[in-house]
Amino acid sequence: MIKAVCYFAKWSLLASLIALLAGTASSALLITLDWATNTRNDHRWLILLLPVGGFVVGWFYLRFGQQVEGGNNLLIDEIHDPKKTVPLRMAPFIFIGTAISQLLGASVGREGTAVQMAGALADQITHLLKLKSDDRRLILMAGISAGFSSVFGTPMAGWVFGIEVLTTGRMRYEAIFPCVLAAVLANQVGDFWGVHHTTYLAGVVPHLSVWGFVATVIAGAMFGVIGQLFAKSTHALSSQMKKRIAYAPLRPFIGGAIITACVLGFTADRYIGLGIPTIMSAFEQPLPLYDFVGKTLFTVASLGAGFKGGEVTPLFYIGATLGNALAQLLHMPITLMAALGFVAVFGGAANTPIAATLMAMELFGAEIGIYAAIASVMSYVCSGESGIYKTQRSGHAKL
Repeated sequence: MIKAVCYFAKWSLLASLIALLAGTASSALLITLDWATNTRNDHRWLILLLPVGGFVVGWFYLRFGQQVEGGNNLLIDEIHDPKKTVPLRMAPFIFIGTAISQLLGASVGREGTAVQMAGALADQITHLLKLKSDDRRLILMAGISAGFSSVFGTPMAGWVFGIEVLTTGRMRYEAIFPCVLAAVLANQVGDFWGVHHTTYLAGVVPHLSVWGFVATVIAGAMFGVIGQLFAKSTHALSSQMKKRIAYAPLRPFIGGAIITACVLGFTADRYIGLGIPTIMSAFEQPLPLYDFVGKTLFTVASLGAGFKGGEVTPLFYIGATLGNALAQLLHMPITLMAALGFVAVFGGAANTPIAATLMAMELFGAEIGIYAAIASVMSYVCSGESGIYKTQRSGHAKL
């Protein structure tokens, strides 16, 4: 009994500190990205500076941030094989890099940024208190949960993501208490700072029929294939850029120039930035069937060229617009299929089907749970063995 009391007291304190740091950092990030998006929309000419912004951020990472360039993969790797404290500079580097990417028009997200900031800040607790490696693993996992929860306003999905993302097919239950507490409290910290998350409306969820089941299975498989294509394309482009362009700052400079030319030449503004307006439109009306292709191309180009940010929000966009397109082809409700694509493409690409299912229930209501579970599991099974996180390990083969 005394041992249990000491355990809960210890991790309640540590998880609360992590939540305070992560929730505050995510709140600052969301406020900054709102400003960056609005400023770019008001001053479209800023996209002309995308190559220069990419070069500057790339130069600073090359000069001062090579130790933290691994991003989310570095955090996952440190949890598997603890070696040294994640440098604190990861937090300001990824914050500023993501803000510049959004301000100038790169197609990147925010989850990776929030998770990296939370992980870097949480790991400083390990250093200050000189905790053991086993405790450090739990702290980093709690940091991941807190960052994910606070940036999306989804504490249930957040705590599951922290213990599901590390190893495909295996969950780390030893971290369940600190991850739950950190995720719940970090979301509350965001509420305290007055941060408001985007509200999506999935409408009335129909009763599961035979065709509804079949259509969801078909759509889930498609979500998984697109998630796999996204992950492999991003890794392949990044690898080729590193192979062919030795000087790192030139990669986002060249990539930024190509992205800028495409946006201005084809008036493709809808495929840059976070794309929240288009995501919301996917729940309201039929969209062009090719929207998910456009977002995929621009996001792969942005991340593959080295622009800083996350993958998950672009995956939400890709999934919602793909779901919108499939609804038109499968004669299913647009709102339902957009919601399923929103979570299932992410769940397949990140190999986190349980977190994706819980996210659907948090964002769209518990009634969508059965559809989300079918779509997310099918996406997971059909997305291949690898995903967007290269250091994610395999616990069990999917097939």
